[in-house]
Amino acid sequence: MTLTKELKSKLISDFKLHEKDTGSPEVQISILTERIKLLTEHLKVHKKDKHSRRGLIKMINERRRHLNYLFEHHKDRYKKIVEKLNLRGI
Repeated sequence: MTLTKELKSKLISDFKLHEKDTGSPEVQISILTERIKLLTEHLKVHKKDKHSRRGLIKMINERRRHLNYLFEHHKDRYKKIVEKLNLRGI
């Protein structure tokens, strides 16, 4: 249910803006998206896990805030991340 080190480092290398980038909105959005996918699968099996559902909602809201920031300040980067992660329905 958690991200492996290998997957997280792959996401960082795919979305980083420069050599030591681990905190840009693109990297954070990609990691949050992967965590959301994993937690969604968990909740399909464990429907009554209310605590994890609350964490999922917090992650979705955090990803939305990062996407809103990119949309307001860097529209080209926003379009790029939405297409790359296929987040059109958000």
